[in-house]
Order: sequence, then structure tokens, then C-alpha cells
Amino acid sequence: MRDILLVRYGEVFLKGQNRPFFMRKLVSHVKEAVSSLGGRVWLSEGRIYVSDFSDLDECIRRVTRVFGLHSVSPAVEMDKEDFAAVCEEASRMMREMKGSFKVLARRSDKRYPLDSPAIMREAGGYILEHNPQLTVDVNHPDHVMTIEIRDHAYLSCRRIPAVQGMPMGTNGRACLLLSGGIDSPVAGYMVAKRGVELCCVHYHSFPYTSERAKEKVLELARLLSEYCGEMTVYVVPFTDIQMKIHAGCPDNYTTLIMRRFMMRIAERLAREAGAQALVTGESIGQVASQTMEALVCTDAVVEMPVFRPLIGMDKSEIIERAEAIGTFETSSLPYEDCCTVFTPKHPATKPRKDLIAAAEKALDAETLIAAAVEGAEKIVLNARKDKKDE
Repeated sequence: MRDILLVRYGEVFLKGQNRPFFMRKLVSHVKEAVSSLGGRVWLSEGRIYVSDFSDLDECIRRVTRVFGLHSVSPAVEMDKEDFAAVCEEASRMMREMKGSFKVLARRSDKRYPLDSPAIMREAGGYILEHNPQLTVDVNHPDHVMTIEIRDHAYLSCRRIPAVQGMPMGTNGRACLLLSGGIDSPVAGYMVAKRGVELCCVHYHSFPYTSERAKEKVLELARLLSEYCGEMTVYVVPFTDIQMKIHAGCPDNYTTLIMRRFMMRIAERLAREAGAQALVTGESIGQVASQTMEALVCTDAVVEMPVFRPLIGMDKSEIIERAEAIGTFETSSLPYEDCCTVFTPKHPATKPRKDLIAAAEKALDAETLIAAAVEGAEKIVLNARKDKKDE
């Protein structure tokens, strides 16, 4: 008898001939997530199994953050031939529970002498006899004891939801414009959940933004890497560009022109990183630079598609998602962001592309962009590996 995790996958199950590719990716990500805990991972009969881990709670936490998984159950693996022992262990696992229960049996080994209804009947009767605090409710039980008969018997009474989605690396690569705010980490998470690998670009305006602001953003990237695995962050020096924009461009256009430079730089770094799209945390109408007209002007300077997964979400919805994925507290730290530097009093909300382009002619855009790309600091983060090194 030993403790084990039963790991169920979700949408991957619907894949046809490409399913082996998705499953290889998924299993490899589970292995990476638990490697520092000594976990052994394997795939068998529609389940991923994890055993030999040093810390059950931490193992569950990490596995439930792997994109592509539906749920996880801590379970007991035991000899299926001794059904009396199976019933006894099932009863022991239910000892601390109160309320109603039912037994759910699955029998993939059709040679087993008891079929699923017989397993449920016999095990349920034994549990009820030895746990008088419990009652039976087969329709709406408080607890479900699951008994799976495979190569062994697997007993579980908890099902912990995972993040679902698609395995990382199965749907291309994108570059996230990562600020220190609430929105962009959530946007990155939502795109990564669909199997898209991420790299990040962050704009740092020293001395107007401090080292603590930079560390805040790197911490946000590290938190995302708990779901995404290894992530590269490009920290781009942005002070010179902002100073030039502030000095040479109309005040009401400065924020939008700054955003256009950010997009151009991100596109170049994205191409170097092999990315196929850009991702931002913009929500339409949230601020002046996120009106429909402003977004059109921003997108006009890049050829890559720009994904905005938060485009129709309210701020309260975004905050709720940030709290759920664990980035809200870090995003709320009161360290300055480059987007707040030189903010105009009256930014244009309905800009025209021709007027924006004319205003940018006061700048040597190519030289500024090339210098920013050349000066970018490349930082590789992986929370899973960091934990292993600890």
C-alpha cells in the first residue's frame, strides 16, 4: 500500500490522432512540476499517476497548476486481490467525515470477479456499518469514495480541481507586455492556459522607476512561471525614449506614442524569441490609451497579431482572476510603473493615426528602438527549478 496521486486530464482527451503529442507534453510538464519533490510520474489507462513524492500537499499544489489537467485526487494504491482489505481501507479513509456519502466504482480490469455495481454495494455496506456518523445518498452526497480497479486498486475520496486548459507548448509562442499592474499578468495567464508559451517584455525607466519596481515585475513573472515553467523576461531601458517623447511631441499624444514605441520594441524582441504574437492586458475603455481609436493607433505600428484576452472584462472581474491565480498581492505593491511617468493631464481619447504619425516625425524612431532592443537585459525565470535548487 502506498500514497499516490491520480491525475485526470481534460480537453486533451478530445484530440484525435494528435493526442500522443499533447500527452507527451502534458506528462513532461507534470514531471517538471514535481521533480524537486522526488516524484515519479507515468501514464497508464487514461490516467497520469504520481508517486514517491516527499510532500503531498506541495505535490498537489504544483500539479493542479499544470495547464491541461482537470483534477487531482490523493489516493491509496493497494493490492486489488484482497477485496476485504480494500473495504477496510475505504472505511478508514471515511472515518473522519460526516454527512452523506456514496461509493463510485470503475473497473477497467474486466477479469476482476466483482463488477462495478457489486463493488459499490459491498464497499458501501462495509463503510456504512463501520461509520455510523455517515448516511447514504446516491444522488447528492457530501462525499464520494471512488474505487478504481486497474492494475491495482486505487481508493480516493477527494477531487481537487486543476487549472484545465491545454498543455504548454502545444499552441505556439507569444510575447507578453508585462507591467507591474494587475491586468497584464492575468492576460498572460489566460493566453498561456491555451497552451501558448510566453516570453515577457518589461519597460524600466530608471531612475523614475526604482529597482524595487523592477523586482516586483520579476516576481510577477516568477509567479506566472509556476504555471508556465521557464520564462524569459526582457527588461528594456525606456527612460531615453520617454524623455524624447516628452520633449518633442504634443502633450496629449505622449502616452499613445509611448505605447506605439512599446509595441515596436516588443515585436522585435518577440521575433528574436521566436514568438508569433503579442499579448497585452488592455481592457477596452479602461483608460484613455485603451479606447477603440487608441487601440487602432497602437496596433498600426506592428505586423504581429495582438491578443487582448481581457478586452471585454470589468476591473472587478480582472481583480477576481488575479486573486485566484495568486498575482494580485504582488501587483498591488505600491512601486511606480513606467506608464505613470510623464502622464499628460488631458490625453487624447480619439486620436487620428495621421496626426500621431506626424507627431512622431520629431523623433529618430529607428535609432531609439534599436538602442532599446540592444540594451535589453535578458532574465530567465523558472519557479519550479528555483524550488528544486532550494
